[in-house]
Amino acid sequence: MEIQELIPHEDVLAKDLRDPEFRAEWERTALARWLAVEVAHYRAEHGLSQRQLAERLGGHQSDVARMETGEHTPSLERLIRVASGLDIELMIDIRPEKKKAQMPKKRALDAGSFALGGCEVVLATA
Repeated sequence: MEIQELIPHEDVLAKDLRDPEFRAEWERTALARWLAVEVAHYRAEHGLSQRQLAERLGGHQSDVARMETGEHTPSLERLIRVASGLDIELMIDIRPEKKKAQMPKKRALDAGSFALGGCEVVLATA
């Protein structure tokens, strides 16, 4: 098979996303796939093995391998460990699908942020 005969990934994905069951699973695993790409990219950029990265995150090599599969939705605790261990900032914007993104603003009480796992966690609503 010649390279020009290959079907581009985007075309295959667009076709697969027409299937409601596939689309539901694709959307359900979006956060896990995103984290998998970020972790693998960080590891490659810094020349680390899975074991070395696991040591930075305070876990086991199997934890990193599991993250890199993109099949397991990470918990908030896992995301905090990754942010702290890699010294990176993570931001997740959760809003109704049709609502336009706005700058977050904290509600009345100043209980909108706290320290957890070596990170500052900020809770805000818009």
